[in-house]
Amino acid sequence: MGNPSHFLPSCFTAGNRKPEISKGNEKHARIQYPAPLPEEICRQFSLTEIKAATNNFHPKSLIGVSYFAKVFKGIVDDGNVVAVKRLRPDSAQKALKEFQKEVLMLCQLRHQHLVSLIGYCNDKGEKIVVYELMKNGTLREHLYGSDYDPLPWKQRLEICIGTARGLHYLHTGAKHAVIHRDIKSSNILLDDEWVSKFSNFTLSEMRSQPSYSDTSKLLKKIISPLAGTKGYVDPECLKGYGVSEKSDVYSFGVVLFEVLCGRKVVDPILDENEQYLLGWVCQCIDKGTIYNIIDPHLKRKIAPECLKIFVDIAYSCISENGDTRPEMGEVELMLELALEMQEKADSQMRDVDPHSE
Repeated sequence: MGNPSHFLPSCFTAGNRKPEISKGNEKHARIQYPAPLPEEICRQFSLTEIKAATNNFHPKSLIGVSYFAKVFKGIVDDGNVVAVKRLRPDSAQKALKEFQKEVLMLCQLRHQHLVSLIGYCNDKGEKIVVYELMKNGTLREHLYGSDYDPLPWKQRLEICIGTARGLHYLHTGAKHAVIHRDIKSSNILLDDEWVSKFSNFTLSEMRSQPSYSDTSKLLKKIISPLAGTKGYVDPECLKGYGVSEKSDVYSFGVVLFEVLCGRKVVDPILDENEQYLLGWVCQCIDKGTIYNIIDPHLKRKIAPECLKIFVDIAYSCISENGDTRPEMGEVELMLELALEMQEKADSQMRDVDPHSE
């Protein structure tokens, strides 16, 4: 299934400021970690069970490696196939805190488009998280850099819609608002039915709902050390303005263009003006040549009305000003409209030519 190191993808962190709550934002303070692990609401595996599931962490069960962890394929109970993320024994204290935070967070979140936490192991010094195994790997693997067949446009749209629904739920659908902080194509996993699901909540922030100012519709921001992945990070975060749900919206806009263009977000082997996907996209939108840089496999496959809606909503997501970016509910609706326009065009084409694809 490619390289499922997506369970702990490469991230960068920067800045040495102590995290703090912005002035006047105490009411919406993020949930503090670490906290006791939720033994009463989340399954706790023994180390013996984990070893049995992975054949004692056999090398043939290894499906991914990252800085602080290894991911193994395992079988639990009556043949349920799972992904087992095992932190290295020498993992830094920061990684141990992130393990604790991710377990606590996923125990409280349940949605069709979020990867499901099955349980965890905190036994004999081991720190292990058990997830459902996503058999079709990451979205990124199906866009470029692998031997997979290119995804058809409608399937890409459906994946984007599902992902938007998952992110909308994180922002507004749970008891607390969750800011993912590391939205990217390698953190979007695909199950055996191609349903998209968010993974990797180690950088996420959770705060009470609602997170709006009392006097305006502007989202309050959390001042926190910079975190995320190069090419996807909200420019307002890079400037030290803090993080909010609109930071996730920006990153999701990057993913939308990644899906449309079928290329890396940052590719140093390209010409200088093409290395950063968003810079290249914005140049082409200004020139009216966006069609020229979409994935070659999609050429002549996207209905013009669908393409316009898709590009418009993606472009609004990557606005430099976070306050002008749409909320995820609006993004979700516009992507659904784009799919509707595509299906309408396909239907009309079949009426004209019943043998068309």
